[in-house]
Amino acid sequence: MRNIVRHIRQSLSWKLSLGILLMAIPIFMLALGILFVQSRNKVKREATKHAESIVNTTMQRIHRYMNIAETATELTACDVMANLHPDSLFTYTSYVVTMNNNVDGCSVSLEPETFPQYGRYFSVYSVHNRQDSLKGMRDTIITAIEEKYEYFSRVWYKQPKREGKACWTAFYDESDSLALALYGMVISYCKPLYRDDKSLLGIISTDLSLLRLSKTFTSETSFADSYFFMIGDEGRFYLHPDSAQLLTKTIFTGADPDKNPDIIALGHQMTTGQQGSMSVRIKGVPCIVSYQPVPDTNWSLALVTPERTLLRSYNLLAYIVSALLIIGLVLILFFSSFIVTHAIRPLYNLAKKLQRIADGHYDETIERTRHRDVVGRLQNSFATMQESLDHHVSDIRKMNIEAERRNEELARISELAKESTRQKSLFIQNVSHQIRTPLNIIMGFSQVLKENKGAISADEAKGITDMMRHNAQMLDRMVLMLFDSSARGITEETYANRDEEVNCNDLARYCVSENLKHFPDTPVNFLTDVSDDLNIHTSRLYLMRSLRELLYNASKYSDGQHITMRINRTDDKVYFIVEDTGPGIADEYVSHLFEMFAKVNDLSEGLGIGLALAKRHLKNLGGDLFLDTTYKAGCRFIIELPIDE
Repeated sequence: MRNIVRHIRQSLSWKLSLGILLMAIPIFMLALGILFVQSRNKVKREATKHAESIVNTTMQRIHRYMNIAETATELTACDVMANLHPDSLFTYTSYVVTMNNNVDGCSVSLEPETFPQYGRYFSVYSVHNRQDSLKGMRDTIITAIEEKYEYFSRVWYKQPKREGKACWTAFYDESDSLALALYGMVISYCKPLYRDDKSLLGIISTDLSLLRLSKTFTSETSFADSYFFMIGDEGRFYLHPDSAQLLTKTIFTGADPDKNPDIIALGHQMTTGQQGSMSVRIKGVPCIVSYQPVPDTNWSLALVTPERTLLRSYNLLAYIVSALLIIGLVLILFFSSFIVTHAIRPLYNLAKKLQRIADGHYDETIERTRHRDVVGRLQNSFATMQESLDHHVSDIRKMNIEAERRNEELARISELAKESTRQKSLFIQNVSHQIRTPLNIIMGFSQVLKENKGAISADEAKGITDMMRHNAQMLDRMVLMLFDSSARGITEETYANRDEEVNCNDLARYCVSENLKHFPDTPVNFLTDVSDDLNIHTSRLYLMRSLRELLYNASKYSDGQHITMRINRTDDKVYFIVEDTGPGIADEYVSHLFEMFAKVNDLSEGLGIGLALAKRHLKNLGGDLFLDTTYKAGCRFIIELPIDE
């Protein structure tokens, strides 16, 4: 096999044959490509028309069912008003469901205390028990008074009451009264009933199960893997194979304008009542979506069919044609090679003479070729000479680049060393100053107490001891932060227990109370949106240190009167929010806020490591700390931590 490959690579006749074939292939493929593209587009257009026809037929059936429901509701409403009696309502609702097999349910729900003997609520409901048909038995009709529940807040009751006229509504039906629920999305034609004095008597509604209609229509389509969906207000799903999408999701949910412009365009077309078809990628699968508005509503029905389903027979034909094409090209190759071999035989004699020239030395530069024919060997002989020179030039170029890179690296390291030295000097000066100040205060007041013992009143003594205690706490806080920033502190934090069960509200209250001991004249307003039994698994020590750091800064640098700690949550995260009113932080310092040794003013109090340590603690706990830059009344810091379910 290797010898055959070598012969082909060195044979000019084979190369010419391949060249002829390569020239023929593009022309041949272009012609076939145009034919297949045209055929594919035609098949796609015909399939799209068929899908649109299915949607149109389905829409006509839905419209017919809706007309039946509207007519039955209007006629029954007149009978209800003419003979308003509890027993007659049973008869009317049952008659509507019995006489209209496509109607799934009918109800008459009255205003409070319409029939005093029944109390505030009175709602009669008849429904098809279609479970019997699944067992091979005939459908039965169930009619009953619904159990008492606040149906006045349901959309099928309050919307026609608010609008004062009959209308179609859609809602997700659940088992909330009796056992008469239809389960799934239901559309209902609801008509308000009015007394002679124009006061509202109640609502009569006739229900159609979208789930049942969808199963019926989908089973009758000629496309496999196709399904219907319906959207309503703001693109909300009223009908979808995935019941989790109903009402809670819209067609625009999760659609990125940059990645999914087709879905957004489809949603716009459907929500504005347009009709037609579009090519859309749904979950990465190319699909044809045919859509049409539902008459007399702001809803829109669509049929989704994967393109692979529409083009299944076309793709099978493409495979067969491709196989025949390959066989034909192989035959062309062998016949052309046989003919070319006889045509170029004299050139081989010339190649033997030119091979002797290849042993000389020339200044010409020529690129190396992968061809092994006579022309290729001559070309590669010159290329051999050129490669040697290029190799030396390349080595010199690499040496220069490496020298430049090392010089740049040395310069960068030198700058980093200078900056590190400067930062170290500034930090030592800052630590010395920050520690000396409270020490001087403590030593000064201790001297006063010693020299004036007995001459100082109790209030003065209390003020002095409070001041000494305050400065001692400051020293303790600075020593703790210095330890946390050390290698030993980082090690302890790395191996700290992060699986402690911590109660969010209890910890927050503890931190507020401890802050009040340090700043007795600075109250903190505590608000929480979470229950007292909300616990998270984290490190109590490092979460407490982070919260106390935020409260300390708020008490120290704000106006001291409007400090708030608030706790709220989402499904998977809890947020501790500390905000104050005051000067805030200038925009130019925000980007350096959480860096070590960063201070707004080098002369200001503090070591410049508190916020950096707090952010490090929270990052190690799986959370984060950030500044809310949208808050302009002062500072608002937010701690974000995960909630383990």
